[in-house]
Amino acid sequence: MKSPDETDSGARIPMKPLPKRPILRASVATAGIMLSRVCQTAYGEALDHDTGALTRHDVAILRFFAAVELIESDLWQQYDELGGVTEGSQNPFQLALQFLNGDGSQYITSNTLDEIGHSTYLNAYLESEGAVPVDFDRFRTLRGSWSVLAQNIGRLTNLKHLDIDTTWYARYRQAEDPGFECSSVKALRIVNRHAIPRTDADFEDPSHIQAIANTAAFHFAYIEYLVSNLYATFSHRLKRAKVLKVALGIGGNEIAHFLEWVDFAGNAVQRVPFPIQNRPSMMIANANGGVPPDRPRFNFTIPRDGSSEFSSDCSARLPLETRFGGAVDTMNHLSQNGLFVGQSPEFLRRLLHMAEEADSALEGS
Repeated sequence: MKSPDETDSGARIPMKPLPKRPILRASVATAGIMLSRVCQTAYGEALDHDTGALTRHDVAILRFFAAVELIESDLWQQYDELGGVTEGSQNPFQLALQFLNGDGSQYITSNTLDEIGHSTYLNAYLESEGAVPVDFDRFRTLRGSWSVLAQNIGRLTNLKHLDIDTTWYARYRQAEDPGFECSSVKALRIVNRHAIPRTDADFEDPSHIQAIANTAAFHFAYIEYLVSNLYATFSHRLKRAKVLKVALGIGGNEIAHFLEWVDFAGNAVQRVPFPIQNRPSMMIANANGGVPPDRPRFNFTIPRDGSSEFSSDCSARLPLETRFGGAVDTMNHLSQNGLFVGQSPEFLRRLLHMAEEADSALEGS
């Protein structure tokens, strides 16, 4: 048997089909109500309300959304298999996640079902409009965890060599720079870490498995931060009302995910002296450039005490600009995250091509 590291770029692994889930329509229906209100504004009056067939620009944007949701579905399924909700005794990874939040396993399972629903809906919508859906099955060649709890199936993504950008953690609370120009402050440095148990041996040391869970906590929020910003960026520049309706429906759900996981990540710092897998490459930011470890709960206001350069009485997202959330920019961030370590060059070229088409379509839509 090959070692886990050898299989990261090795031969194809047989894949079981993804479970079938009901298509999510509720969020898109809600978006329809939002859109009807938008239509009464100056912005809404400038939208293209043509209900005819999708244009090639529409298809390029929706296909890229579907690609991102398939990637999300793949990584969240790996987390769900090892840390999601189950009955009976809980494995050490589940317990480590539940230490951060008692509902942690349920949140993981719910997030996974959401992402599968998003990708299913988008592909079904494309097909209903006569467009070709996105299919990445032939690129499911990576091996996930070797634990007996994980399925031995092909994966699109790699959760074992992650470099996690944590600047969002600080930027979300940034007060001194209302223009959000500062993007270099990191709450933590997480380099080449694994966010799932690689083998059953990773379950044996409680401190080690807690460190893996804490790494996962920041990865959850980082992924949802990227994807929610992608939808927000596209939504405020889309001109076709029927595409905007889809973007608002799914994008709103992604923002809700981010708002949950940003608290979850905060608990990883607050509740324990942060277990570190490798101290030189994963450390709490110092007082001159990071977020205090006693400041989670970013979704709700916290009284200011003047002890930090970061505001404690407001929360803000990045400006809705393509430079932060365009399609190519999003794919670059996912690649730099280490999510595609071991993937084929053909897969990466295909993703980049789809991202370039989506960005170009946004300009011409």
